[in-house]
Amino acid sequence: MPTAPLALLLLRASRWFDHQLLDRLEQQGWPRLSPAQSLVFAHLAPDGVAPATLARRLGTSRQATQDLVAGLARHGLLELVADPARQRGRLVTLTHAGQTLARDARAILADLEESIGAERAGALRDLLDDVGGCGQPDQH
Repeated sequence: MPTAPLALLLLRASRWFDHQLLDRLEQQGWPRLSPAQSLVFAHLAPDGVAPATLARRLGTSRQATQDLVAGLARHGLLELVADPARQRGRLVTLTHAGQTLARDARAILADLEESIGAERAGALRDLLDDVGGCGQPDQH
């Protein structure tokens, strides 16, 4: 059997992490989130992010991003607030509940990394940091 392409292995690993994360969050009493909704959390900035910037980071349309944000707002996890730097501008930010969910998610992800071993997780991180600026913050 031929070796699977690295891109496929990375995609499968990403989906495994996300599936484990979403299942464990639900077990802790959080609402069931979709993989698309969980991606939103990965692209938020501590002080919020403009909806158009979030759409670029997600690689989705503004309408699709708006729908994701609206769904997460209905769960009480995100909110749109006035952007102090732009008149009539808005920022997507975490609510207090959203911050708590993000903290819980970080703990779960740390546990998942630990389950594959600190040395192996560190080696993967080092390799991926070197690939195409994966370790660099999104500059969009």
